[in-house]
Amino acid sequence: MNLRVGVTRDDRFLDHKTGHAHPEHPRRLAEIYRMIDREFKDHVMIVPPEPATLEQVEMVHTPGHVLRILKTAEQRMSSMTPDTQVSAGTYMAAWLAAGACIHGIDMLMDKTLDAFFALVRPPGHHALADRAGGFCIFNNIAIAARYAMKRYELERILVIDWDIHHGNGINDLFYDECRVYYFSTHDTALYPYSGFAGDTGSGPGRGCTMNIPLVREMTDDDMVYLYSRTLLPLLSGYRPELIMVAAGFDAHDDDPLGKNHFTEGIYGRITRMILDFFCHSERVLPPLFFALEGGYEPRSLTASVRSVFTALTGNGISANPPEMAAEKIMGLLREIMTIHQPYGFI
Repeated sequence: MNLRVGVTRDDRFLDHKTGHAHPEHPRRLAEIYRMIDREFKDHVMIVPPEPATLEQVEMVHTPGHVLRILKTAEQRMSSMTPDTQVSAGTYMAAWLAAGACIHGIDMLMDKTLDAFFALVRPPGHHALADRAGGFCIFNNIAIAARYAMKRYELERILVIDWDIHHGNGINDLFYDECRVYYFSTHDTALYPYSGFAGDTGSGPGRGCTMNIPLVREMTDDDMVYLYSRTLLPLLSGYRPELIMVAAGFDAHDDDPLGKNHFTEGIYGRITRMILDFFCHSERVLPPLFFALEGGYEPRSLTASVRSVFTALTGNGISANPPEMAAEKIMGLLREIMTIHQPYGFI
């Protein structure tokens, strides 16, 4: 499968300063940019970002929240929440991050690209309608999903969130509707301490949220097995018109905030699994969108992003799942299937 892959990068994302001791610092993105220039510059299209418009951001966020973000430009350093530090350059980085994601949707929907990766900061999946949190300012993926629904009238958008922290912002913003299906694997013992298996949506959205709390002892093979038994049936049952990935890489064994033990290879294997599903079936690959979320050790983060790009550009290790998994994984899988099979998507 020969994909046309685009990537957004811009040094203004590095102007979002958080302080020397903060884990979400500019160096994590700077090292990814150097890796892309060194290894993939001939294989991807660089897409310069443009800021989102006020109307686009307010599809998700309240005017009060937007005003608070704009006011951060008046101070050299300040805090939105105890864990979310900002600087005078944050407001522009945040508007560019949201705008980059919107531009990526346009390029996917007009078929200029098959896959797009927004290498942006600040991240977004914890941001709620009216407040920042968890290092996140604007909810980049939620804004892009709302834009895709409004501009292109999409009815089935699948958001896959493999960040080890539950994306409570995305979860809550789409919890009562089915036009966005939120699929998340995460550790509920980590911030924001949400995303339990029984949280499946409400009202018209009931059954369109799948939260999978991970077992900390899981290996890469365990994760591939779990995704093969949950995500692949979902791709078939939900039939997404757009796939969006909240691409956080803090489940890596070297990450200082995550407590899990995956290698960088797992992210390429999941990406390959998605591609192989469509390659080996009669279904057409939907537009494939990624936006950077977590990952706080620059070397392992860069290696993990490399793994995704390797899969997208036609290489990488096989995604074939093992035939069996450990009993703890089978128990988790049985719980998820019992909860979600009645809804008819898996």
